[in-house]
Order: sequence, then structure tokens, then C-alpha cells
Amino acid sequence: MSERLNSATVADKAIVHAELPKRRVAAHDLFEKPGITLGQALATPAAEAQPNIRQDVDRSFEMPTALYGATVALYLGFIAILGLGLSTPELALPMAIFAIFIVGLFGAPALWLRSGANAPEAKAKSVGALMRQGIMTNTGLLKGRDAAVQMMILPVLIVVWAMTVLVIAGVVAA
Repeated sequence: MSERLNSATVADKAIVHAELPKRRVAAHDLFEKPGITLGQALATPAAEAQPNIRQDVDRSFEMPTALYGATVALYLGFIAILGLGLSTPELALPMAIFAIFIVGLFGAPALWLRSGANAPEAKAKSVGALMRQGIMTNTGLLKGRDAAVQMMILPVLIVVWAMTVLVIAGVVAA
């Protein structure tokens, strides 16, 4: 989308405010217009009131649950590798806290998705559907294999980094 925009198109579509208000106003007054008073709101019949428009948002990101599970497993593997490889009593509590944070940071969105607060049709793709159909991103359609590689590369590199740290620690200690 951004490739099609040039400075002439942006300038043509832009709304430019030539002058600010002459009187001195608070910064928020430039953006917020005062609404109706409480008395006016109570006196307005319900028929004239604005409807409450619900916005359904898909928060599933359409990625397969198996990829999220693998990501959590690799992050917890990182904690386990360093916790066992550099095992000291002082590291037990920080490693446990890290593990709790990892589970919480992935568990909270999973619970949010299951709560039904998002779009009713929101559902993560299966691994097979992802591989067949791919996934639409901001820059266009991405093949399923490429999306899986993009999603898993950081967790895999973090586990490799943990193993590298253990190798370096073993060489230095020897």
C-alpha cells in the first residue's frame, strides 16, 4: 500500500489547518469539543440517544495454536537449560519467576480468546490450513511455511543462545 503513495498524493489528501485559534486554550481543547451537559443528557429521550455500536475484533491472529505452544515450550526450554546448566540456589527463584511470566504472558491472551469477548467467528487456523492458504499480512500474502519460520526463528535462536552460553561457561570453568 505504501508503495503507491507519493508526496503529491499525500499532500492532495492532507487536511492542513492554516491557523490555530487566536485565543489561548489548553492543549486538550484543540482536540476535544465539549459535549452535552448532564442535564441535557438526562432530558434527551432514549429514542434520540446514539446506539451503542459494538466493534468485533479478531484477536486470534489466525496463527495455529501449535505454533504458540511450540513458542512457549522453547521459551520455557531456554529457562530450563540455563536453570539446570548454571544451577545454583540463588538462581532458583529468578528462573521460577521468569517461567511464571512466560506462562502468564502467553496464557492471558489465550484466556481472552476463549472468553468469547472477540469476534464470534474468530478462530485460529490449523497448521494444515496455514500451510495451504498462507496468511495475509500487512505487506501481502505470506506462505504458511514462511510465516511459521518467521514466528519460530526467535525462540529457536534463543534456545541456541542458551546452549552457547552453557558451552562458554563450561570452557571458562574448565
